[in-house]
Formats: sequence, structure tokens, C-alpha cells
Amino acid sequence: MSDITRHHTGQRMSQIVIHGDTIYLAGQVGTPAASVAQQTQDCLDKIDKLLAEAGSDRTRILQCTIWLADMADFAEMNAVWDAWVPEGHAPARACGEAKLATPDFRVELIVMAARG
Repeated sequence: MSDITRHHTGQRMSQIVIHGDTIYLAGQVGTPAASVAQQTQDCLDKIDKLLAEAGSDRTRILQCTIWLADMADFAEMNAVWDAWVPEGHAPARACGEAKLATPDFRVELIVMAARG
């Protein structure tokens, strides 16, 4: 049985959970009220940092779930996403529309990755 390791743990959630060789990141949001492009870049920057801390990187992402407050922002978010994902390393991905924690958040990304 694999141990579970948690990083940046609070009462409600951990930012990183590692089980075996799989890394689970909490949903990442950007600067409130910034553009969708800026919020997306903020999320991706946080993901890079958390993955590095967990012993991984964006080439090892297995799956990403993206929530947008408004699907009208799909193209703006994708422009930033597409520039960030290394060629040949696109993860399984889903994107949907949902109310986020506050109206100032326009995008949230949730990632699972492999260590190594």
C-alpha cells in the first residue's frame, strides 16, 4: 500500500497530494478580476511551481479539468493553454462552464500528473 503525502495542507484542502507516482493538485485560480488570459497564465504558473515541488513538470500531466465561468471565454483561455502545453505532451482534458467561488474568478484548472 502506497503512502499518501500532502503539501500545503489546510483545514479545507491540500494544494498537493501524492499517492504512489500520481500527483493531484487542488484547483488553481488566478488574480481575481484579471482578464481570462491573465487568470489562465496565473493558474499555469502556479501549476508549474507545484509540479516542480512534487517532482514533476508539465510534460508529465495526465489529465486537466478546466472550469470557465463563461464558455464565451473558451478561445481566450485556449490561446494561453496552447502556448503553454509542450508539443506532443497534451494531457487528457475536459472543459466546462460552472459558477466559480466568486464572480471575480473566470477560470479554474485542476491537474493530475505523474511523478518523475
